[in-house]
Amino acid sequence: MAVRAQTTGLDSTIDRGVARLLELQRPDGVWVGELESNVTMTAQHLFWTHYLGLRSPDTDRRIANELLARMRDDGTWSIWFEGPPDLSTSIEAYVALRMCGVDPGPKALDYIRSRGGIPKARLFTKCFLALLGQWPWQRLVPIPPELVLLPARGPVSIYRFSCWARQTFVALALAQSLRPVKPVDVDLTAIGAVPGRTRPPRRPNALRRRAQARAEEWIRERQEADGSWGGIQPPWVWGIIALKALGRDEHDETLRKAVLGWDGFMVEDGDRLRPEACQSPIWDTALSVLALRACGVPADHPQLVKAGEYLLREEVRVAGDWAIRRRDVEPGGWAFEFENDTYPDVDDTTVVALALRELGIGEDAVRRGLDWVVAMQSKRGGWGAFDVDNSAMWLYKIPFCDFGKVTDEPSADVSAHALEVLAPELRYGDAVEHGLRWLLKEQEKDGSWFGRWGVNHLYGTGAVLPALDACGVPHDHPAFTRALAWLDSVQQESGGFGEDIRSYADPAWRGRADFATPSQTAWALMAHVAAGNAEGLGARRAADYLCDVQRPDGDWDEPQFTGTGFPLDFMIRYHLYRITFPLLALGRMRERLPL
Repeated sequence: MAVRAQTTGLDSTIDRGVARLLELQRPDGVWVGELESNVTMTAQHLFWTHYLGLRSPDTDRRIANELLARMRDDGTWSIWFEGPPDLSTSIEAYVALRMCGVDPGPKALDYIRSRGGIPKARLFTKCFLALLGQWPWQRLVPIPPELVLLPARGPVSIYRFSCWARQTFVALALAQSLRPVKPVDVDLTAIGAVPGRTRPPRRPNALRRRAQARAEEWIRERQEADGSWGGIQPPWVWGIIALKALGRDEHDETLRKAVLGWDGFMVEDGDRLRPEACQSPIWDTALSVLALRACGVPADHPQLVKAGEYLLREEVRVAGDWAIRRRDVEPGGWAFEFENDTYPDVDDTTVVALALRELGIGEDAVRRGLDWVVAMQSKRGGWGAFDVDNSAMWLYKIPFCDFGKVTDEPSADVSAHALEVLAPELRYGDAVEHGLRWLLKEQEKDGSWFGRWGVNHLYGTGAVLPALDACGVPHDHPAFTRALAWLDSVQQESGGFGEDIRSYADPAWRGRADFATPSQTAWALMAHVAAGNAEGLGARRAADYLCDVQRPDGDWDEPQFTGTGFPLDFMIRYHLYRITFPLLALGRMRERLPL
């Protein structure tokens, strides 16, 4: 594959993939694939609708079908595809099935009991069981609603938590202080339930009443146009529960909008029903634009024009919680979801800016977005996703922080995307220099980079090398040569690449798996191309793998979870990653091959 004439199958693979991706665009110009997670979302849907009295026999049946379809052969449920069994996930699925009148079987019961049952579950699981009258609220580690009264810029504040954690904790703290219960008529004592033991909360003192009132106000202030909070499930569900626990009903506009908006997150899958934890239209649309442009689709193609118009409409022009630490910065940037003005993020802003530049439109919006990105740079030089210097690691010592990430410290992948779009602009030279120094220091001893928002070192390395290239780092720089050597060491015999999620805990799995995936192979190929190695053996073998495993309809298969919410604790299968990243990688490779 040394010259374009020798790229057997490359052009036809790209053509089929482009046609398929164009088919997947919605009439309004949006690309959005399902954001698939685990069965806790499905079980929790049943729990909160039970509390609000919104269950129906048909919904119960379809939820049960979904839970049964995702049960493993050993009677357990996992956090990700082919992952190990997880106790809290299995408990929530087990309880939901029992509520639907379905016996999950002895294997499920034996597993839960062997791991200690409900007493060993995470905080969130126990909170939902308390809501169902199966665990005493007073036995839970308390989350004091008084946190919302502490000074925003003080050493202890809700703003020390990541945006997703603070939204959830405010709503959950309010609900917990009210101890809502709607019992279920199911005997769960075999898995450690303690039914009927919740004591009503004590009469609140003046400080508690003030905290509850401020928490309710805080929640209402941050509701998005679609009824969500931040466009994500945890604060949405607990916001609904908290408002209901306060005695609000269907006549309350905030609660009504929240319940109605949730319908848009439900996925109909034949006779199965499940909710999404979040939705990714801006992210998916921007990646699709980049992929199609890399594959040679002209910027004035009608479908790309529609996509560009959509992205421009979604620019965030109001100040959100990020402004607590950046008071004098003009709002700009983009979020991840359909509706989320409160929490734009650096990753989406940089990728959207790259896409709009490919389309040659929206320069004013791009400038505002990039100015905002520069303002969000951390003191050390890197970028987190949503907040500045959100790195209070002592938070993990708090007993109620047992559900995954609660900080948003700088990461290599987000920082790399920022540098990739900032580097060509001289006006951002100081920020780029500072960020590049930080990024080079983050390279692992094996030559890879950690991936915070994708699995894992393949994602991080696939993001960083294009950034180094954009920053003008010479291809013979040790950072490039070490990264390529690492990629060569983990490439599979098939030419593909795969990385097991267990790499977040076990370094032996870095860049390794018992499978290869299209998205992870594409990330490795993007790294090769950015390093000036488009004609090299590793790149050729990766490209051949992607060509070989493409489906006749131009799509690829990828059942694995290659996206990350919280490493190990909340993993994501982005349904469009299997096509956008292979096209982006193959298109960039073809651009670099000699004529």
